[in-house]
Amino acid sequence: MNALTELNVLGLVLSAVLLAMACVKSDRVRAWPSSVNPSAPELPDAAFVTLAGIGIYTTIQGFGVSDDMSWDDSDLTSAVQQAADDLDGFRYQSDESGSPLYFDDYESLIEDKVVRYGGGNAPQTGVDATPADGNTEDDGYFTVSADGAGDMFCTHVERTRSKDDYAPPGIAGGKGSLTYRGYKLAATTQKEECGG
Repeated sequence: MNALTELNVLGLVLSAVLLAMACVKSDRVRAWPSSVNPSAPELPDAAFVTLAGIGIYTTIQGFGVSDDMSWDDSDLTSAVQQAADDLDGFRYQSDESGSPLYFDDYESLIEDKVVRYGGGNAPQTGVDATPADGNTEDDGYFTVSADGAGDMFCTHVERTRSKDDYAPPGIAGGKGSLTYRGYKLAATTQKEECGG
């Protein structure tokens, strides 16, 4: 349970207390405030009901906000599967040092794809792709999880060389001296933590 949900539960409990105070005989409810501050004006029963109503309304809105900030298992399942489908066959080039041109690393690539396919009900944050020990640049396993979702997915990414090398034209319009090596990814996913 995240902090916002805990706050919403507390608001619901306080609202219930206010409603209970409105139902108890008014002389018992007013005895406590008058013992603390004898000159305080008397509170009508409607004040407790109004405050309880405001508390319940605010709590319901808070639960909606809390729900929008967390993933559920069905959203994550759909997003991870679509991300793996999108990554399967994904082509890119790398520079002479082997650094990819279009993304920083596999973790961020997977996280970005999952968030992208999360749909309207899923938040745009909270996805984590944790690499397994022993991953290499050519073969890696990543445990994909998200805030609020109980399910985890093991996404396997394998990189192979493709024939999509790219040599941009030189300054004079002829063949350039640089060649960007082409790569292709194969991706699969299954519902489990990697290594588990």
